[in-house]
Amino acid sequence: METKTWGDYIVADPAICHGEPTFRGTRIMVADVLEQVGSGMAYDAIAEAVRMAREALVAYAPKMVSEPVIA
Repeated sequence: METKTWGDYIVADPAICHGEPTFRGTRIMVADVLEQVGSGMAYDAIAEAVRMAREALVAYAPKMVSEPVIA
């Protein structure tokens, strides 16, 4: 399977989320966001959740890969 793109924002890359469509530069799946919209979640709330997820990833990813995970 090759990478497919839809416009500037959506991509389906076989190396990311098993090739499911995601928002470019994230692992946020389009289907998940559409489900939130369908459940009545406000667009502003969805955008805020996505923004916070991206900020958390940037802030904590270096720590997550450098510190051992304790289960």
